[in-house]
Amino acid sequence: MICNATIEDYALRSIGIGEKLLPKSDITLCDQFVLIGSGVIWNLYFCIIALAFGFIFAILTAIIRFNKYRFLSKAIDIYVFIFRGSPLFIQFFCAYEIFVLLPKIGFDINLLFTTITVETSWLTKAWLGAVLVLFLNTTAYSSEIFYGALKSIPKHDIEAAEAFGLSTRRKYRKIIIPTMLRNSWSSYTNEAIFLFHATTLVFFSSFPAWRQSGDALYYASYFADKTFNPFVPYPIIAVYFISITLLIILIFKIINVYFTKHLPKERKMPIKLFTNMVR
Repeated sequence: MICNATIEDYALRSIGIGEKLLPKSDITLCDQFVLIGSGVIWNLYFCIIALAFGFIFAILTAIIRFNKYRFLSKAIDIYVFIFRGSPLFIQFFCAYEIFVLLPKIGFDINLLFTTITVETSWLTKAWLGAVLVLFLNTTAYSSEIFYGALKSIPKHDIEAAEAFGLSTRRKYRKIIIPTMLRNSWSSYTNEAIFLFHATTLVFFSSFPAWRQSGDALYYASYFADKTFNPFVPYPIIAVYFISITLLIILIFKIINVYFTKHLPKERKMPIKLFTNMVR
């Protein structure tokens, strides 16, 4: 019954639903599991949004680099180099400082027939600013993964598609992109896992928590301070993250089976469960 009451009060606290005040005394194991699990909602949010948009833009930037458009591909190369060459935590810090310098009232854009104001104050909040940094970071890493996969596509596959008279659009949709994803899926699985783990850095960055309701590490740090025992909340975070990592591997393995369903058994490259936990 005690745990049921805790779940009712704190299960959705991280998104502003439920009890506002955190327990300050007589903190139970149930309190820690429920509140840290509530904070994981934000970690999942950061990961899913950044990964979804990053996947699309990574494919686009990889194709641009593969086709070697003169100025655009060079600009993307510089962007990829900067985000792959600098620590993610520094990227959080620099982005926050830039967003703070933007006008709080936003920018006015004149569209001749009307003027719209682009709001910028939201960029200093974790739900948007931190997601933007994670998106740019994973796009850079994923672009490099997909670009390498594009270069590994046998030339005779592309030549065969051209010999059949496929248009550029159909050639990419039927041959190039599916082959690229098939060749890079194991590496991209590791990038998805790394991105999910990297969401814990949001707590240490300058981006403030929404309504003072933070992610999993926010609550774990709170409990470690209140109970003077970090050996309970931090292992709880590990349990949550290991469980979700296994789920990510399972989802990506199912997608990988779809990509390779037409290949002979000896050519299929299944994603192994434990080797994909290490980046």
